[in-house]
Amino acid sequence: MRIEVSIPSQTLDLHDKNDVVRRYRISSAKNGVGQENGSFCTPLGRHIIRAKIGTGQPVNTVFVKRRPTGEIYTPEFAANFPRRDWILTRILWLSGCEPGFNRLGKVDTMRRYIYIHGTPDSVEMGKPGSIGCIRMRNQDLLELFDLVEAETEVDIRNT
Repeated sequence: MRIEVSIPSQTLDLHDKNDVVRRYRISSAKNGVGQENGSFCTPLGRHIIRAKIGTGQPVNTVFVKRRPTGEIYTPEFAANFPRRDWILTRILWLSGCEPGFNRLGKVDTMRRYIYIHGTPDSVEMGKPGSIGCIRMRNQDLLELFDLVEAETEVDIRNT
C-alpha cells in the first residue's frame, strides 16, 4: 500500500500496487504548499507514516500534542474554543524522506508536526483550509487508518 495526496484536486488516493483502491476528499493548508517551519503550509514530496496514533479511541476524540485529552468534540464544546485547530479521532504522523527538502533542519516535516488527521464534520473538504496538515472526514480516516501501517509511503504532490 502507498498513499498519494494531490494538492490541486484535494484528494488522497490509497494505492495497492498500481491500483487506486480508495479515494478520499481532503483539505490541505490554506497557505498553500511549502517546506519551511512556521509557514503553515503543506509540505511536498516523499514521506512515510512515522506513527499511527489513537487506536481504540472513540470517534471525535480530541487530541492535543498527539495525546487524547479525554474530551469528545461536539459543536457545543467547540463553541468554547473558537480558534482551536481541531485534531480529532486518529493521527497519521508524517516524516519526510528527502534530506534538505522535507527532512532535517528548518524543513523537517515530522518536527513541524504534520499529520493526516480527523476534523469536525462541519469543515469543508475539497478546498484548502488547514494550517499545514492533511484533514480528512473522521469516518474516512478511520477506514484509512485500518488499511495502512506505519512506514507506509506518502507522496504529496502539487501536480
